[in-house]
Amino acid sequence: MIMKQENKVARALLTLAWPAILEGLFQTLLQYVDTAMVGRLGPAATATVSLSSTYSWLINSVISGLGIGFLSYIARGIGESDHRKVQEAARWTTIVAVAVGFVVMGITLWMAPHMPVWMGAEPSLHQDATRYFIYVNLPMVFRAATIIFGAAIRATGDTKTPMFVNVFVSFLNIGLNYLFIYVLSYGAVGAGMATAVSVTIGGVMMTVVFLRKPVLWDRENREIRFHYCLNKAVFMAIMTIGLPIVLTRVASCLGHVVFTSFVSSMSTTIYAAHAIAITAEEIFYIPGYGMMAATSTMIGNAIGEGNRRKERDVKLASVGIIFLLMCISGLLLFIGAEFMMGIFTQDEQVIAIGAKLLRMVAFTEPIFGTSAVMEGIYNGMGKTRYPLVVELVSMWGVRIVGSYICIQFLGLGITAVWVMMIANNIIKAIMLATGLKKVNKEQN
Repeated sequence: MIMKQENKVARALLTLAWPAILEGLFQTLLQYVDTAMVGRLGPAATATVSLSSTYSWLINSVISGLGIGFLSYIARGIGESDHRKVQEAARWTTIVAVAVGFVVMGITLWMAPHMPVWMGAEPSLHQDATRYFIYVNLPMVFRAATIIFGAAIRATGDTKTPMFVNVFVSFLNIGLNYLFIYVLSYGAVGAGMATAVSVTIGGVMMTVVFLRKPVLWDRENREIRFHYCLNKAVFMAIMTIGLPIVLTRVASCLGHVVFTSFVSSMSTTIYAAHAIAITAEEIFYIPGYGMMAATSTMIGNAIGEGNRRKERDVKLASVGIIFLLMCISGLLLFIGAEFMMGIFTQDEQVIAIGAKLLRMVAFTEPIFGTSAVMEGIYNGMGKTRYPLVVELVSMWGVRIVGSYICIQFLGLGITAVWVMMIANNIIKAIMLATGLKKVNKEQN
């Protein structure tokens, strides 16, 4: 009987996780194609687009952190069968998505002319980089809708629809890239135009799906008063979960920026190998992030139901499944290291250095994936403050400080820097596991 229950939980997790994993896989592959299309225009075009990548990563991380807050709260409400709670959260979802979209759009449009200067770009790139940045961030309301509404939809147990929307948008972006970059000859700025159009269409599509979800909206009672839409207790509960996640993502993104700046001080060949290896590795840890959302949803449901056994089974099954998947992922990365590097460069020295780095990190893919799933467990439980502490210690206390010491005081190179990155992943996993063990003891 126990085995049947555990198998049922594992099947439910995989059912929720595979669309998110497939979505991440398609988006990453199409991102590779997108990068290659711009790269054909030459290094100036690549630089124009890449200048804003750090800011885009940070912005998306902040918005997705808020989305996880809604996912956790709505999933718990569904587990409790509290329709009022779920629908109040849905109304706050619309308000927050629109507000965040407009605020972030305003900030980024103000930043646009300053961004190339802050990034140290050559003056010849300033105009195109500014225009690209404006186009990419102009439809920020629609980007926020895609991310936050998508999280709310996943909380209902529907992970397939957001997958279809995001994969469609990715393919659309590739087609529009060809139109704006090559046919209409807008160059690198055309890539920004393509992104603006595809993001807008994606936001509209996700909004339609969100508004048509019966579990999120009361179709029968049209007399709901406005004060229910703005229940402050609901908003504060969501922000209590979401804001620590936002801060965790910001700490992680800024840490990566500082970490990258250390490597950029090395030779061009080493920096190229590092940057390409980071990009090549992305596709191999997709299962971890796909399983994270599924785990958060099921943990939230189990807590809402008051089903401690189901909660325990979800924790064990999610960690076990992702460890196995990431062992396979790590093995593929180890075997295909040179192939992955060769996709992005033909420089034999860059390939050799990058392949060595990828083989080093391949052994820690199971640890990285397990950490991602454990974060999903914390998010589902609504205990999001501790992962923020873990991120500050592991990223800033281990990776950043360790890399600085290795480079500035010990005179070590890129291998030592990646050892610090691996140490970051290991310490993070240990701290997250220790915290979960403590939580489990308190519950028993």
